[in-house]
Amino acid sequence: MTTKAARLFRRMDGLFAVYKPQGVHWKLIRDTIESNLLKELNSCPPPAPQLAVKFQLLSSGENNGSKDLILSPSMLPSLANHPLVTGPQFHKVHVGVGHRLDAFSSGVLVLGVGKGNYVLEHLCKSHVTRDYTLEGEFGRATDDFSDTTRVIEKTTYDHVTQDKLERVLAMIQGANQKALITYSQMDLRTQEAYELAVKGLLYPHGKSPPILTGLRCIHFNPPHFTLEVQCVNETQKYLRKLIHEVGLELRSSAVCSGVRRTRDGPFKAENALTRQHWTADCIIQAIAHFRKTTRKIRKSGMYRQTDGQLNSSAKIQEQIRSEIGQSDQEHVELTSPTSDRIVDRVAPGTG
Repeated sequence: MTTKAARLFRRMDGLFAVYKPQGVHWKLIRDTIESNLLKELNSCPPPAPQLAVKFQLLSSGENNGSKDLILSPSMLPSLANHPLVTGPQFHKVHVGVGHRLDAFSSGVLVLGVGKGNYVLEHLCKSHVTRDYTLEGEFGRATDDFSDTTRVIEKTTYDHVTQDKLERVLAMIQGANQKALITYSQMDLRTQEAYELAVKGLLYPHGKSPPILTGLRCIHFNPPHFTLEVQCVNETQKYLRKLIHEVGLELRSSAVCSGVRRTRDGPFKAENALTRQHWTADCIIQAIAHFRKTTRKIRKSGMYRQTDGQLNSSAKIQEQIRSEIGQSDQEHVELTSPTSDRIVDRVAPGTG
């Protein structure tokens, strides 16, 4: 008969998302969740001790005056499996981390427990888009593109208008769209490539530099502005550098004051667990909520490509995208190359 702790551990098998606050390293979040899960597993009441037959030797006085020795059987608890003898039942709960966030950034961080650790690999290789909100400030430049380090330059920004900013983002759009087509390894003369481009399902095949599939300004109040970004293969340092390059294109300078991930594939900010919910019960509920999504991501792992299958890469990409979830596909359609309010950018480097 399985114990309560073992049944609880079996339910911790899948993917879930937490909200990482700014200024906290992702390793600290992983270690905190591992410690919380391990503590709750080992706090479950142990099973009732098993009974074992013991033979006790009765003295002659206990046998109605008889001088013969008598062995009397009795049922006594066996302490061989008691926690005070064997120690805690669980010594390690491994929590895997998906697309990581550096200490400067905040937002959605996908984690996996049990078999969910293997699903994280499929999620990272399925080229799902990730959404970010970037906070920028004109007038300054720093050595690492953030607003917390040494200032190396100060510039004016009175000439910067929202119309000029939109024109710069439109210029960035064309460069990114060209890079996206190049790394998708699709023949643009085919009907298949046209249909995928219309649906917004063109994605880079294999390794590629960071590519923005969507970029727009959602707030402009100089010197502060906010950009909404959809991208693949990005790093947070690259996104901060993007703010810096936008300032240079506007003949000014800019620093990034905040990077917040709002979506990682099918995992959104509204489904991420905050600090007070990093408990076993809340994590199990989150894993159950994404159970169907986890199965689809695991199933998408069978669509691995070989060098001889490059001609069918678009079909495989579309199939993987559909397996990830309809909600993600609907979001991608909003940021398709035909959208007049979303712009793209080529990656100048990996950052």
